[in-house]
Amino acid sequence: MQKQSRQPDLVEGSLPVFVFPTELVFYADEQASHKQVLTLYNPYEFALKFKVLCTAPNKYAVVDATGAVKPQCCVDIVIRHRDVRACHYGVIDKFRLQVSEQSQRKALGRKEVMATLLPSAAQEQPQVRPQEEECRMKEQLADRVFFEQTAFQTESRTASGGPSLLTVLLGLVCMAALMLPTLGEQESTVPVYLHLSVNKKLVAAYVLGLLTMVILRT
Repeated sequence: MQKQSRQPDLVEGSLPVFVFPTELVFYADEQASHKQVLTLYNPYEFALKFKVLCTAPNKYAVVDATGAVKPQCCVDIVIRHRDVRACHYGVIDKFRLQVSEQSQRKALGRKEVMATLLPSAAQEQPQVRPQEEECRMKEQLADRVFFEQTAFQTESRTASGGPSLLTVLLGLVCMAALMLPTLGEQESTVPVYLHLSVNKKLVAAYVLGLLTMVILRT
């Protein structure tokens, strides 16, 4: 009864959203920093569904950008920087996390997280006066458009552009081995030294199966 009485009081955009950290900083010279995690907490007594939007979706890969959080639980959202170039140093992008109830479509709350790419963690950032910094941030963040997850590509598919050349070559070799005559066959135009034993063909089939799994995952 308590849950039903409090749900009508939830106004669109008024629900506090708890996210940690509140800012993401990527460093070009640190490969480990290119992948970071946002943790979304749900301290409420009802489940929440969430959606992650971004002002620059082509620069980031987000895993599970939509989902749900059970009451009194949290969920990790993995974000990877995909375009680490000098032209992006110092540019401030924004992620927006929108939450709503499972049965509703309107966003009950939202939280914005800034993301910045810096050349190095050891490099000191130049001191900027507060007024100049505020003006610069307002110029960069003004009129930003947040894009839906359809503009994202999940990390599992962007981590690799496809099977490597070595994987393809090994697969072709295994297929060729399976097509060669088995040792002991008499009626064959293939030279005898190319006849393979049953054990060798079993090994080739096993390796081909493993390679097929690797290719499908990429």
